[in-house]
Amino acid sequence: MNNNTQLTPAVREASPFTERRTTQWTGNRLAGINPAKLNAQERKCLIQLARRLAEIEFKQRRLELTSPKEVREYLDASLLFLEHEVFVVVFLDNRHRLIATEEMFRGTIDGTSVPPREVVKRALQLNAAAVIFAHNHPSGTSQPSESDKRLTTRLRDALALVEIRALDHIVVGADGGTSFAEHGLM
Repeated sequence: MNNNTQLTPAVREASPFTERRTTQWTGNRLAGINPAKLNAQERKCLIQLARRLAEIEFKQRRLELTSPKEVREYLDASLLFLEHEVFVVVFLDNRHRLIATEEMFRGTIDGTSVPPREVVKRALQLNAAAVIFAHNHPSGTSQPSESDKRLTTRLRDALALVEIRALDHIVVGADGGTSFAEHGLM
């Protein structure tokens, strides 16, 4: 593969496909990448890679997502840098192990429509015992809006009718993210 001409020097130097490797290449093949020198396309690729790796890691190890911090770390890579709002549901089994993470709805820069019926339907299809909601705020602030709070209540109540627990709602933003559970909003 010799597509290195399309990559910036920061990525080209750290690429496993080049013959010349940086001195930082040792145990970590990505150590030579300088994020400040990446173009927009390369940043998007790295974010997608991080998202896939996090999902693979959680699925392979069937880790239990037991704290808002773990959930934020898991979701940050996939939601933080998007330019539009997305609503994601993390489906968990009865021991809070990951079944699936799905982007259920996609919106605009300042909102998305989330029909509770579709969330309940998908949770039942996956035989989930619990769920965690998450969405990003492209504005960068993770402060929940009144609309976010109303949606969470509607979703929690709809899922409760079929005995599926809503554990948290994470709002991902550049300022670190907000957990509804940590703030007593669940």
